[in-house]
Amino acid sequence: MNAQPTPSFDALGLPPALVETMTGLGVREPFPIQAATLPDALAGRDVLGRARTGSGKTLAFGLALLARTAGRRADARRPLALVLVSTRELAQQVSDALTPYARALDLRLTTVVGGLSVNRQSQALRDGAEVVVATPGRLADLVARRDCRLDQVRITVLDEADQMCDMGFLPQVSGILDQVPSDGQRLLFSATLDHDVDQLVRERLHDPVVASVDPASASVTAMEHHVLVVHPADKYATATEIAAREGRVLMFLDTRAGVDRFTRHLRAAGVRAGALHSGKSQPQRTHTLARFAEGEVSVLVATDVAARGIHVDDLDLVVNVDPPAGAKEYLHRGGRTARAGRAGTVVTLVTPEERRDLNRTTSEAGIRPTVTPVRSGEQKLTDLTGARRPPSGSGKEGGNAPFRGMGTRPGRPAKGSRKAAEARKAAEARAAARVRRGR
Repeated sequence: MNAQPTPSFDALGLPPALVETMTGLGVREPFPIQAATLPDALAGRDVLGRARTGSGKTLAFGLALLARTAGRRADARRPLALVLVSTRELAQQVSDALTPYARALDLRLTTVVGGLSVNRQSQALRDGAEVVVATPGRLADLVARRDCRLDQVRITVLDEADQMCDMGFLPQVSGILDQVPSDGQRLLFSATLDHDVDQLVRERLHDPVVASVDPASASVTAMEHHVLVVHPADKYATATEIAAREGRVLMFLDTRAGVDRFTRHLRAAGVRAGALHSGKSQPQRTHTLARFAEGEVSVLVATDVAARGIHVDDLDLVVNVDPPAGAKEYLHRGGRTARAGRAGTVVTLVTPEERRDLNRTTSEAGIRPTVTPVRSGEQKLTDLTGARRPPSGSGKEGGNAPFRGMGTRPGRPAKGSRKAAEARKAAEARAAARVRRGR
């Protein structure tokens, strides 16, 4: 069902306290996914919603969940509404977004995720919480400890369901849904609706209203896509110069070790960088995200696991230092920019050997990127990404020589003999190999 946008939230039948809170926060016009799903969700129907990341899904399910829970009080350990999400960061993002509206309706909301004190979360549930936002693993642990019972849950939301399935959470999600009353309302939101998600829909939703406001590929028209073809020995020098640009940038690598190593290199080069991956504790991850959002850190280096939970306003550049493994990963990474209708750019660095796999990935994602061969230090790299020379070109990391670009610096002629150039390339290759050893 593709519903026409509703002129305002007033016409949707939301409680006045919610409308007043939204007005105070500057939220006045519903996004398409909100207009398409809120009327049926408020009426108690099961809803299957598909929309790209950053399109307003959180309020689409959150406002309905809060409005339908308002006026009720939860018993100890027995929440009334449940939101399941894939990552700790996404749980915190959802909680932060819904907290002011929950307060307006005098509803108690608690977050249940791994990496934080399970005893504090148990105490919050014992004190009573109408709404619980949780990752499947930690919630299953609390249920097993008998610190949480789900027999009073009347509304269940599965947010980013495809990511939960891709991360192997389907058995835990199914186990949780087995404990939720079968006649309760189910709201499932996802960027893509295939494979295991389709199984969840068929088995767990009852005659759902389907709302799809984006194509299945979730391509964003406000987003530019560039593939930069680089020499293998020059890849990390190129990435370093992009990281040194003015403004914030989010950079993805495949592994935790690779993220940590590249982050250390950027810091040694004078770039304010932070690392985010599942090997960090939750307080560390929260602190790093906050510093990035506030501008204290200009570069966030992350793995795919963290991609879904990163929401930073006005983030205009995402860089895949390591190409994504598939179309879903490409779209989830890119979805961190061009959010809420804003413009953004996704840049993927590839070596010639990686071109074929990336071509397949972008084709499956419905993306037609602009392909440009580049070298570090070239003006066209600066034109495309804002790249510039790192602040501390002479910085060293553990005695290792810093990366230096292969291309000619803007406005400066190439220097040195052919022998010197070959030696420089060899040194760059050794430096790049040191970073890649973490992969």
